[in-house]
Amino acid sequence: MARGLLITFEGPDGSGKSTQLRLLSAWLKEEGYTVLTTREPGGTPIGEAIRALLHDCSHTEMTPNAEILLYSASRAQLVSEVIRPALERGMYVLCDRYFDSTYAYQGYGRGLPLETLRTITEFAVGGLKPDLTIYLDISPEAGLARRTQGGEEMNRLDREALDFHKRVRAGYHSLASNEPERWLMVDATGSVEVVQERLQKLLCKFLTAANQP
Repeated sequence: MARGLLITFEGPDGSGKSTQLRLLSAWLKEEGYTVLTTREPGGTPIGEAIRALLHDCSHTEMTPNAEILLYSASRAQLVSEVIRPALERGMYVLCDRYFDSTYAYQGYGRGLPLETLRTITEFAVGGLKPDLTIYLDISPEAGLARRTQGGEEMNRLDREALDFHKRVRAGYHSLASNEPERWLMVDATGSVEVVQERLQKLLCKFLTAANQP
């Protein structure tokens, strides 16, 4: 059996990636693919407990070092318990965030050393890289406005200053420019339907190339 594909979704807060992932999963299933969706932090009972801890707005004293270790613990469990077994079964795994979030948020956003983050990440995931990373791009101002206008709950990181979110977005752009063959940059402005159409067209090209003998 052929190994499956790991497709990760990244983007600033309010980019709509969770909605687009769900719609893209349904479309892929209609196209005949076997799909598993998951998220991080989370995706396992252990990971979901860590997610609640990380997103709790009352934990204002959490240090950046503690933050990255908690994210990495959740990621390690998800890779071992969910992602690797699914890939071995030939499934397409769609993951809402993965290690690029660490580089963008804790590296570029918090200012932690990227080399240190890469060492911790390598230990957590055992070298498992995405086959494709879909990045939904939107300005921090527009993304955060979407969150508040939609009545969504604002977690601990959402409440960071605008400059933090600007650094995160710049970090994503830098990461994508360093590995253009792995990233699909998608304009996340416009309606949900318009963005989904963009995604499906881009993914069709990727899947055609990936399935070439």
